[in-house]
Amino acid sequence: MIDIRKSEERGRSDHGWLKGLFTFSFADYHDPDHSGFRSLRVMNEDRISPGKGFGPHAHRDMEIISYVLEGHLVHRDSMGERHTMGPNEIQLMSAGNGIVHSEFNASETETLHMMQIWIEPKSEDLTPSYQQIAFSPEEKRRRLRLLAAPEASVGEATAVINQDIRVLVAEIGNGECVTYPLLVHRFAWVQVVRGETSVNGRVLRAGDGAACSGEEELSVVGRGSEGGEVLVFDLN
Repeated sequence: MIDIRKSEERGRSDHGWLKGLFTFSFADYHDPDHSGFRSLRVMNEDRISPGKGFGPHAHRDMEIISYVLEGHLVHRDSMGERHTMGPNEIQLMSAGNGIVHSEFNASETETLHMMQIWIEPKSEDLTPSYQQIAFSPEEKRRRLRLLAAPEASVGEATAVINQDIRVLVAEIGNGECVTYPLLVHRFAWVQVVRGETSVNGRVLRAGDGAACSGEEELSVVGRGSEGGEVLVFDLN
C-alpha cells in the first residue's frame, strides 16, 4: 500500500526570514492524521533568508538530519563542533542526553533551501555526537546512495544513526529507474525533494511524500523533463 502525502497539504509557516513546509505536525502546526511515520517524526522543507537562522537552542533524544538542496548551512554546537555544509552532504546530529546548537544561512546574498528530518532514537540519554559526510554528485546518479544506517558501510562513507533505519538518496532522469527491495515487515517513506518521479506507478512531484507498507520492492522512476531527486527511508 502506498499512501501519498501531497505537497500542497503540508503545514506552512512564514516568519519572513524563514518559510517552512511541514509534512508532519511541528511547532504550531498540529495534524493528528500526520504526526509522523514509524520512527520518522519531522520532515521539514525550509527556506532561510541570507544571513538569517536559528540562534542557540536545545534538543535531546532525537536524531536530526540536515540535507541542503541549495546554499550553505553553518552549524555550531555545545560540543565545540563548527562546520559549514552544502549540497551533496549529510549532517547527522545525535542530540542524546542534551545538546545546544545554532544553524544559520552561510550566505549574505543567497537563500538557503534545505530539508531537516527528525528521527526517534532507539534509546534515550545517549551520548551526543555529530557526523558530516560528503559525497560526489555522481554517487547518487541513477542509484540509491546510502547516507545513514545503524552501522558503518563498507566501501563508502555513511553516517551511523541510533535507530534501525536506512536513509538513501537518488537522482534519476526522465525514464530512468532505481529499485529497492523491502524486507518483510519493513516500511518505507519516499520524499521527493526535487522534480517529478513515480513510486510503484504512483506519480509524485516535488514536496510529495509516500508512506509505503506491504510492498516487496520500491520502483522509483524519473518523470518530466529533468526527472527528480528522492530521499528514501527504510524503517522498521
